[in-house]
Amino acid sequence: MFFDNHAHLDDEKFDSDREEIIEKIHREGVSFISAGYSLEGSKKAIELSKKYDFIYATCGISPNDIPQTEEELWKMVDEIEKLAKENDKVLAIGEIGLDYYWEKDEKMRKLQRKAFIEQINMANRLNLPIVIHTREAVMDTLSILKENSVKNKGIFHCCPLNRELVKEGLKLGFYISFAGPITFKNSKNADEIIDMIPNDRMLIETDSPYLSPEPLRGRRNDPRNVKYIAKKIAAVKGISEEEVSRITYENVRRIYKID
Repeated sequence: MFFDNHAHLDDEKFDSDREEIIEKIHREGVSFISAGYSLEGSKKAIELSKKYDFIYATCGISPNDIPQTEEELWKMVDEIEKLAKENDKVLAIGEIGLDYYWEKDEKMRKLQRKAFIEQINMANRLNLPIVIHTREAVMDTLSILKENSVKNKGIFHCCPLNRELVKEGLKLGFYISFAGPITFKNSKNADEIIDMIPNDRMLIETDSPYLSPEPLRGRRNDPRNVKYIAKKIAAVKGISEEEVSRITYENVRRIYKID
């Protein structure tokens, strides 16, 4: 059984055939987390998790969905906390973090950092792990995690293939989640990074509908394709795809406290 620990089935790219795709995912025996990234996206993720027993949810405000003012931000964060409290299929606070690739304005970057810290505090209050998005912000991400204790740790989702981030993230007790980029022909250090990850800290995801793995690049992605991530990891680690499935499923159960 494969478990895709990060997908966005609430995305508008699935609006025309969402139910059909979810049925196909279920027939292939794949469970997944529909990951929130905004207030609206978090609500939709929770709705999906309530409708299907093999779908779970996370909720949070991603760095790319931060509003323009602190007042708006804190209102959203309060709403996210309320959603997480009221829904037992919410497994983590996320995705949250920093993204300096899209955001160049220092004022907004500062707001990203404030939102990240406040949502870490929220996760601690709710006794939940966090799901981290980081892009071109490695040092600030690590600094925040070192300065703000994360009680239940969490996951670097679609983890950038950055040696320092992976090394320090593991030291801090976090899990590393691999997505489609490890299968790309131009991912020069993917094998080395995969080798760095102990089996008991490794997760797999699709980040659907984005980042389709080889051999499906350019097409809409969905959780059925998590098998290609497992195939790549299996080849690098010299184990079977079934073993990758078993290991990552056990890791999902541990970090997200799924019975």
